[in-house]
Amino acid sequence: MKKHLLLIAGAVFLFAQMSGQEPTFLKGDKVLNVGLGLGSTLYSGTYYKSQIPPISASFEIGVADEIIDKGVIGVGPYFGYSGYKYEYMTSKWKYTTMILGAKGNFHYPLVEKLDTYTGLLLGYNIVTSKWTGSGVEDDYSASSSGLAWSWFIGGRYWFKETLGAMLELGYGISYLNIGIAAKF
Repeated sequence: MKKHLLLIAGAVFLFAQMSGQEPTFLKGDKVLNVGLGLGSTLYSGTYYKSQIPPISASFEIGVADEIIDKGVIGVGPYFGYSGYKYEYMTSKWKYTTMILGAKGNFHYPLVEKLDTYTGLLLGYNIVTSKWTGSGVEDDYSASSSGLAWSWFIGGRYWFKETLGAMLELGYGISYLNIGIAAKF
């Protein structure tokens, strides 16, 4: 019972602190995020060598505001890409992964100059692989595609009114994306 009271008191205190913050993302705002992924959700192991690190880009437009007081909903397209090589003795595999999709985010201000949000990604994942090796007449290749989705949390800290740093944590082209954000 004591834990529950402390939890409720903490939530009330946090809500009281949040109510004083002004939103940094508003209806009509347009933001471009460009990120570099760390901690790939794709290929790992001794013989994998990163060829192209996970990169991502998304564009977001604020479409609705005053959701739960100061919340804002934003939507927009997403692109993620990564390429890897696997080498063992004379065999070489090359893998590429591309995710094309749409993101929907819910923004709520928690700290001044920090745009905090959570969101969902729904997209299409395109994976290709190619094998080459010595002593074999033919090279082999394969591809596959399917639905991709992700839940994530993120934040953008605005150094200037139109330029900031971006960080997202979740599943997608990588576990952690860091990068820059530009507001138009």
